[in-house]
Amino acid sequence: MADQSSRQLRVTVLGGGSWGTTVAHLAAHNNPTRLWARDDATVAAINDQHRNLRYLADYDLHPNLVASSDFDELVTNTDLLVMGVPTGAFREVCQRAAPLLRPWVPVISLAKGFEAETNKRMTQIIGEELPSRPIGVLTGPNLAKEILAGNPAAAVIALTEHKIAAELQSVFTTSTFRVFTNHDVVGCELGGALKNVYAVVAGTVEGRNLGDNARASVITRGLAELIELGTALGGEALTLAGLAGMGDLIATCISPQSRNGHVGRMLGEGKSLDQILEEMSQVAEGVKATRAVLELAKEHDVMMPIASYLSRVCFDGRDLDWAQEKLLKGEVGHERGVLGPNQ
Repeated sequence: MADQSSRQLRVTVLGGGSWGTTVAHLAAHNNPTRLWARDDATVAAINDQHRNLRYLADYDLHPNLVASSDFDELVTNTDLLVMGVPTGAFREVCQRAAPLLRPWVPVISLAKGFEAETNKRMTQIIGEELPSRPIGVLTGPNLAKEILAGNPAAAVIALTEHKIAAELQSVFTTSTFRVFTNHDVVGCELGGALKNVYAVVAGTVEGRNLGDNARASVITRGLAELIELGTALGGEALTLAGLAGMGDLIATCISPQSRNGHVGRMLGEGKSLDQILEEMSQVAEGVKATRAVLELAKEHDVMMPIASYLSRVCFDGRDLDWAQEKLLKGEVGHERGVLGPNQ
């Protein structure tokens, strides 16, 4: 990694969506930062108007942020690569970057989900496609529009080399955005990926007008499932109970800005999943993650009834009345000892 004490890091963020743009905006406060976007209109709007008109039209971006569609030039000439693309395009973009990115340039993932078919985390993909580089994640309860509005927020940066994580804190920290470090890359990444499933479920509770008690129950029992699977996969319980896990879970479950929450609310109001996804302009990772979560749970003998019932609703034609009834009739016992059967 370049010596940060001798010069500023050149930061490249790949992905012109709402979160990639927001992270690039944060980094531009502290370092020369460039954002890669496929869409020429998005590039022009960021450079000329300092706004992402497609996703964040009402929010000003840092005037020093520069956008470009020249992928090769940006990746070749960077000291820090931030991956802000969706999970479905993640491996392809890593493969494209592989012959261009210098050795030992850190690579940070912003994506929260799993690769279809393999069920791999994004840092695992980075390790396969961009080896010999420090790998990490930036994650937490971070809603893009609130951050761009200047509201206070916190996040976690975790890298395989913890000392580098500490060095990179200052890249993203601003007067309103506080970044903590963590050594647990797996736990931080899993917290962000798993919480999307429960945000969809919490949204269905809201869409069906079942009340705050029911939503709080889904969130906390969802957290129990998240921690059980997350620790089985190598994460640490304290990490999953922190900003990257519980913090992100709460924000995503209660915010009207949440894409996954929106999917759940529309399901609760009676729309079909196909119709909901067709009408959305951005990716909601929670639906896709549900299958991966259940396959991983089966491999590790972890019971996840809430995720299981969501899967049956989304993919097997079951309705929400059935799921609600099954959850309410599930086995009861000690709160910390009973999750119930996967059905």
